Amino acid sequence: MTESAKPDFAGQLQYWLACIFVVGWTGVICGGLAVQFGSWDYPCPLCMLQRIFMALTALGAALIVRKGMLGVVTARDYMTGWGLAVLGCLAGGFTAWRQTMLHINDWQKPDGPVGYGGAVLGLHLYVWAWILFVAAIFAIGLVLAFGYRTAAARFTPTGAHRGIGLFALGFLALVLVINLVSVFCLAGLHWFLPDDPDRYQLFYDLGIL
Repeated sequence: MTESAKPDFAGQLQYWLACIFVVGWTGVICGGLAVQFGSWDYPCPLCMLQRIFMALTALGAALIVRKGMLGVVTARDYMTGWGLAVLGCLAGGFTAWRQTMLHINDWQKPDGPVGYGGAVLGLHLYVWAWILFVAAIFAIGLVLAFGYRTAAARFTPTGAHRGIGLFALGFLALVLVINLVSVFCLAGLHWFLPDDPDRYQLFYDLGIL
């Protein structure tokens, strides 16, 4: 990744990958919110930790997107952005693995695997989260291995670069706010989220329900 990288299509791949990362991980968080509100499947603390690390992964990529919109992305920006994304994936992957291990004994029960929450395509959300975190680390490693060809230093912050970048950052900001509000409603006027939440505690604390 050099400052002299030509701003051709190949050199812009890391910028577009960063946009995909921001939108993709924000979409994953949206999927969790859809399950939460659509099936009244309340997320536990480990679920929320995974969302936090998904947000960190997206925010790392968002740094690259923001710098690209400004017209210049230095080697330090690429390293900082992807470094934060990898940290988010590692921490999130461990958290998802931890939650999976907590429920692995469910396979030995007479009525079969239960786990926490509902399943999507036969797998629980935390298993899907683990798969996505691992896949993201692989993708980041692959693109960095070819960073000398895929990381342009200069962009023209107009047209598609700016429009898609604004959409990605705005989408992420909106979903993070929604997630923050949902956590506040779950925890209510308390410091900690229950291990097995069964209601939106805030409405009970305020006497609404």
